[in-house]
Amino acid sequence: MPSQKAQKIDLSTEYPCPCPRRGRLIPITLTEAFGCNRCQKIFVVEESGYVIEELSTTYPYKKAWRWTGYRWVTGKAGLKKIYELVSVGIILFLILGLVVTLVFNQWANEYKLLLTVVAVVVVLVPAFMYWLAYRR
Repeated sequence: MPSQKAQKIDLSTEYPCPCPRRGRLIPITLTEAFGCNRCQKIFVVEESGYVIEELSTTYPYKKAWRWTGYRWVTGKAGLKKIYELVSVGIILFLILGLVVTLVFNQWANEYKLLLTVVAVVVVLVPAFMYWLAYRR
């Protein structure tokens, strides 16, 4: 199996486009950038030389890829990982709180339905926001 280690990007070499349209990244003369011959997107090489970022995107977070020698791998997933960790933490906290409330409180029998509905809504809203942000 080929290595997943990132290789330095050569500014004079053509690469396959990381977008799904199967284009070729062609170096743009006198710049540290590549242009795709199929999707017309421009990719800029970061200062380290190991990562390319999509330029002028409408997506709120920059998409980045690193070259492994035979294919592109997503380079940065920082915000996505943070959202995943926060979402899982919130869900676990709410489930634990609901269990503690239902088991240990005397008045919980009167409000079981209300607490269940609130817990479900509080879990579904972040899940729906996460799905909207990463549905592509």
